[in-house]
Amino acid sequence: MNIIDRRLNPGGKSLSNRQRFLRRAKALVQRAVREGSGERSIGDLERSGEVSIPAEGVREPRLRRSTAAGAHDHILPGNKRFIEGDTIERDSDGSGGGSAPGGDEEGQDDFRFVLSREEFLELFLEDLELPELAKRRLATIETHGFRRAGYSTTGSPMNLAVLRTMRNALSRRIAMRRPKGSDFLPLAQEIELLEGQGEPSDRLTSLKEELARLQQRSRRVPYIDPLDLRYRRLVPVPRPIAQAVMFCLMDVSGSMTEHMKDLAKRFFMLLYVFLTRRYQHVEIVFIRHTHQAKEVDEETFFRSPETGGTVVSSALREMQRIVAERYSPEDWNIYAAQASDGDNAPNDNNACSVLLKDSILPICQYFAYLEVGAEEGRAPAGFLGSRTTLWQTYEPLRDQGAIAMRRVTHRREIYPVFRELFRRGGVEKEATSR
Repeated sequence: MNIIDRRLNPGGKSLSNRQRFLRRAKALVQRAVREGSGERSIGDLERSGEVSIPAEGVREPRLRRSTAAGAHDHILPGNKRFIEGDTIERDSDGSGGGSAPGGDEEGQDDFRFVLSREEFLELFLEDLELPELAKRRLATIETHGFRRAGYSTTGSPMNLAVLRTMRNALSRRIAMRRPKGSDFLPLAQEIELLEGQGEPSDRLTSLKEELARLQQRSRRVPYIDPLDLRYRRLVPVPRPIAQAVMFCLMDVSGSMTEHMKDLAKRFFMLLYVFLTRRYQHVEIVFIRHTHQAKEVDEETFFRSPETGGTVVSSALREMQRIVAERYSPEDWNIYAAQASDGDNAPNDNNACSVLLKDSILPICQYFAYLEVGAEEGRAPAGFLGSRTTLWQTYEPLRDQGAIAMRRVTHRREIYPVFRELFRRGGVEKEATSR
């Protein structure tokens, strides 16, 4: 069976050449994708687009003769200085002569390449995963895999069991006494000997009849019969799915400036794209809070202009309530990501600490806290100079549960910090000086 792929290449371009180019220039394209993510608007984070990479990085390798080694014969017309047999000193740079390009030579523009949405997301989200995703006991959700279950007489050619088929064919030939090659050879040799004598005899006639009978029997009993064919049999079996829920807690109080809200929304947009792209059975719960917290839908979470005071414990209590009602820790992997500017009502910090320590962290596989700050007086990504009240509240809990804390002040820092929090293999511990 021959399978011919007649699907059209996207946009009239060669798909195989495109994939080969992406493999060769993957590091450059991936770096351009990640650096360009900071300049995109929130709505364009997961869309296709154009990236620029240095033209030097896409040049094809070429073979050329090395002038730095070996013996070379040259004919130099009009020479008055050297005679046959003289040696000529080689240039120090091994180039064999010529002038270097001038400083005013025009350079090359960057190579621009348009990525599809699938290619963009594949490069954008590579090597990311939910930390500590465990297999929980499932009540209703399951998927089906396949396992070997013996052999069958029908199936796809790709599942043909060659050894079992040949064993069946051999058994059938033995049972039906199919003549072997060694049975023909003595008869053929004796017939040839008698024919060489030139005299017909009854022995020669009987040998020819016996040889014809064996040949006919060999043709009637084929070497491999369709009855011998056996195919590996695969049957579907239920397999549990690691189901998870991600709680997105965002501070939208009056202390959050538009710049801070933009940073928080960018972080949660990345998280939303990552979860929906990589995982099939991950539910996302959006919680916005001021002095009150409530569960909202995706549209309200990212676009509602609501504002007010700041009581962070209200978001933690809302998460605790939803977990008790819908997500049993015995059946679900529970994750949480919180974004805030670090400001909180002074009388609420102790309540946050108690909720996290006694109720939230014990049931969470992972808790990520992102603190967003003003762009002025920026520090490096993830580094915190002056500690906010909420940071000081959360910091003692880092050794008691799976909680990671980072800070950003510019949208270019969002993606590097996001990769730190959700990269494969887990997040690195912060230095004690942060």
